[in-house]
Amino acid sequence: MSPLFVVKIGGNVLDHPEALDTFLKDFSSIPQPKILIHGGGKIATRLGDKLGIEAKYVNGRRITDDNTIDLVTMVYGGLVNKQVVAALQAKGCNAIGLTGADANVIPALKRPVTTIDYGWVGDIEEDSVNAATLSALLNVGLVPVMAPLTHDGKGHILNTNADTIASALAVGLSSFYQVRLIYCFEKKGVLENINDETSVIPLINQDNHKRLLSEGKLADGIIPKIDNAFAAIRSGVKEVLIGDAKDLIRNVSGSVSGTLIVS
Repeated sequence: MSPLFVVKIGGNVLDHPEALDTFLKDFSSIPQPKILIHGGGKIATRLGDKLGIEAKYVNGRRITDDNTIDLVTMVYGGLVNKQVVAALQAKGCNAIGLTGADANVIPALKRPVTTIDYGWVGDIEEDSVNAATLSALLNVGLVPVMAPLTHDGKGHILNTNADTIASALAVGLSSFYQVRLIYCFEKKGVLENINDETSVIPLINQDNHKRLLSEGKLADGIIPKIDNAFAAIRSGVKEVLIGDAKDLIRNVSGSVSGTLIVS
């Protein structure tokens, strides 16, 4: 199978025009098939403040009420997605902007109400990604750029975590390609000491993952990323890399700069 790079870019890079431009230049230069997934939560929050839509969070997750789903649909699927697509086109990368509703690429289920009502938030079921459609787009030379939105099949857009979308796409496409899933953010990788930028853990597997957790050496914010990574690997993804957006070229060219997660 040919390689495919599924790349998720974090919000801190999206927030800085120069860093984003450098990243998109690097991303556009990747010769192999590739998919980009982006977030945009901070941009949505800033625009929401201007519109009088207060951001509400529980356990770090945004509550998506009626006003908020309108806001994030505009920001994620419109403003951010189309700005990224236009920037890639300017760099010679024939990108196509998508949400999960487009071509039914990612149907999802509205998260059920338990003790918390998250509102219009979508959870992706296993094997629900329409990988054949994405593969067809890749085969004609298009580069999908995915906004973190799905749909419920009943006409409603759903706000869905971008890391989860990246993982689901990587899993779905692992039947067609040899997939490396890359989470790009502003750190050099998974750090053993959150206050020491040089303490990158180069490799995480099942064995040392348990030890790192028991020793309390993984920051709370990175644990869901690692859980997503192992879930993707168990479902067919070859490997997952967490690293600095500045190191993207190294991380698609055979070497590793960051944290590689394997089975």
